[in-house]
Amino acid sequence: MKEVTVQELKSMIDQNEEFQLIDVRETFEYEVSNLNGINIPLGGILIESDKVAKDIPVIIQCRSGKRSAQAVMLLEQQGFTNLANLKGGILAWKEEVDPEIDVY
Repeated sequence: MKEVTVQELKSMIDQNEEFQLIDVRETFEYEVSNLNGINIPLGGILIESDKVAKDIPVIIQCRSGKRSAQAVMLLEQQGFTNLANLKGGILAWKEEVDPEIDVY
């Protein structure tokens, strides 16, 4: 499974690279804090897989990287080849990029 670090994600954002960010946490978690990705909770990722881009890189994130890794595996079984897991999730983002972001 391909992984992207929070530093790599920050660099992609700063350089306005084309990619899609999907947050697979529950909606209430997303509302506490998010990185402006599309919120598709893990339980609905296969039902809503039509919202996942196939033609640009897609980074999937959650709180710590575990649920997003599950989402990557599920989507790869559906034929997606452009996915990466955000290593460490939003907890790593808080620790390494933005200490002001709220996490629970």
